[in-house]
Amino acid sequence: MKMTNMRTLSFLPLVILGALCLMTGACGRQSASALEAPAETSTSVVWSPEIVAAEKMIAKDPESPLGYNLLAVACIKKARETGDHSFNKRGEAAVERALALAPNDQASRKLHATLLASAHEFVKARETARALADEFPDDAFAYGILVDANSELGNYDEALKAAQKMVDLKPNSASYSRVAHMRSLHGDHAGAVQMLTTAARTADPQDKEAQSWCLMQLGKEYFKVGDLNKAAKVVDESLQISPNYPLALIEKARYLAAAGDLDGAEGKLAQANAGVTLTEASIMLGDISRKRGNLEDARRQYAAAEEVERAGGGDIHRFALLWADQGERLDEALEVARADYETNKDIYASDILAWCLLKKGMAKEAQTVIQKALRLKTNDARILYHAGMIERELGNSKLAAKYLSAALKINPNFDLLQAEPARIALDGLRNV
Repeated sequence: MKMTNMRTLSFLPLVILGALCLMTGACGRQSASALEAPAETSTSVVWSPEIVAAEKMIAKDPESPLGYNLLAVACIKKARETGDHSFNKRGEAAVERALALAPNDQASRKLHATLLASAHEFVKARETARALADEFPDDAFAYGILVDANSELGNYDEALKAAQKMVDLKPNSASYSRVAHMRSLHGDHAGAVQMLTTAARTADPQDKEAQSWCLMQLGKEYFKVGDLNKAAKVVDESLQISPNYPLALIEKARYLAAAGDLDGAEGKLAQANAGVTLTEASIMLGDISRKRGNLEDARRQYAAAEEVERAGGGDIHRFALLWADQGERLDEALEVARADYETNKDIYASDILAWCLLKKGMAKEAQTVIQKALRLKTNDARILYHAGMIERELGNSKLAAKYLSAALKINPNFDLLQAEPARIALDGLRNV
């Protein structure tokens, strides 16, 4: 499974919070409108008390699904905390055993849907969640999976309806995060910040990772619109709660690099990679080396990231973007991007495909596809940058300048390597 990618699927961990709520009952109180603002064996085997307790329960009663469900929850939680998603393999095995013992067990089916979404099996996750929602229409959990799966499949109207239903049924940290995601996708930064702040405040106080995740995601939302100071502040709060939390360490490194502190960024990325090599951390290390002109080390880091992703059977669409950025392996990049787009017609799959098409000299086709990436008016500087470069290639200078200017206005540091080409291109258009 991929660790972090250019999709906003870093919101997926809160799917698993819903599974944890099966056992913990975490909840909140504030209601909200989804768009309108409201008033196999791990390589780093570190066992947890929850895993040990679940194993003891299984040993005591091996014919009950409960112990296997608890083991799955514990393994999923450990995967979230460490970034080592091989723990999810054991969680999947536990859920399979639970379902074999009790095929209709509601908790087991919820965990199964969670793991399908975590593994980016979005069509299967949606089907499983729909069945759960039909059978248990007053249970908010299934609607969270429907938000996540439909968002990644590009079914935004369905995702929005599911987010509203979820928050109406159970206004808590898990549902607030879905509402925040919907708002962010539709360009409502203030509304997304409000909901992520509420999600962090209402997260289970016993679940430090959940709190850290909400704050990390809030930092990402601030960075998305170029507010580097607020982004760094909330990610520092996340790391105060969970000092070795990989996702927060990666975000902190991103902000340090954007501020020019490449040494500091490297230190945070090394910390993130200490337990298990993480795809996005290694790609960022490669970008830093490339920024410094050390192309040999950059290639080594990129190769390490790709090896990790392929070894885990992961989704390598992230590498289509990387290769297109570098102007390398363009045939392979386009093949990967097309394959991803065939299933996941979200704005990010559209964006990567458009970028790969441009790099292959197919600017007219890229122009059509990039409009699909722009359709929600998301505050995403990268998408606007790609749109601007496509229009520039087609000779539409005025529109190209409009897109590039908007990208750099939203976030002048949107990418360590690509922000500078965006500025150069815009300057060139202005001097024509």
